[in-house]
Amino acid sequence: FGSIDGMSAEMNDPEIMALAGEMCAGLSAMDCSYVYTLNMFVLMFMILPVAIPVTIAAYSIVGEKTTRSLEPLLATPITTPELLGAKIIAAAVPAIIGTWIAFGLFLIGVKIMATPAVFGEFFKVHWLLAIFFVSPLLAILSTCIAVIVSSRVTDPRVAEQLSAVVILPVILLVIGQSVGLILIDRRIMLWLGLVVLVLDALLLWLAIRLFQRETILTRWK
Repeated sequence: FGSIDGMSAEMNDPEIMALAGEMCAGLSAMDCSYVYTLNMFVLMFMILPVAIPVTIAAYSIVGEKTTRSLEPLLATPITTPELLGAKIIAAAVPAIIGTWIAFGLFLIGVKIMATPAVFGEFFKVHWLLAIFFVSPLLAILSTCIAVIVSSRVTDPRVAEQLSAVVILPVILLVIGQSVGLILIDRRIMLWLGLVVLVLDALLLWLAIRLFQRETILTRWK
């Protein structure tokens, strides 16, 4: 938070109040500067659930194939939805829990170093939607993409690199808010969550359709 003081001093003027809009309703100019600056972290907390599962999920299929542990697994009576569901859960849950822990530590820091008015801003709807609704959906989204890529390539490193592309849209949102093109609020978070929810359903269906046991086994022999 040391650098935030300098940023706040530079941004402590009517322009930041106008840019923040309803975000700063009832706050002083200084508190508004803090809230606007710290509000950028909401997008950082959406990068975590996208980045963490990629490594786990990208290795989940092609990695098991390279270690010769996939054939015995596919020989069991387990169905494709059960298999992919287990792999998605195993990759997404650590990312979701890690994001929630990081958010908890962030709140502790804000509680210690900021005013009560600033601290209360991080319990508003768009923050809660981002952490507890959008972030888990993004974790599932990145995991589904990584599983699909992992089932179609033959090198774990290629699977991880291709799957990491899903982080780019979130980074673009970070840049957009940083330069003032967009302002993350409840409406944007709600729409983002609904879009990601639909994409999760489509990608899960696509992952099941593309996962062909015989082809996967024969392609890598």
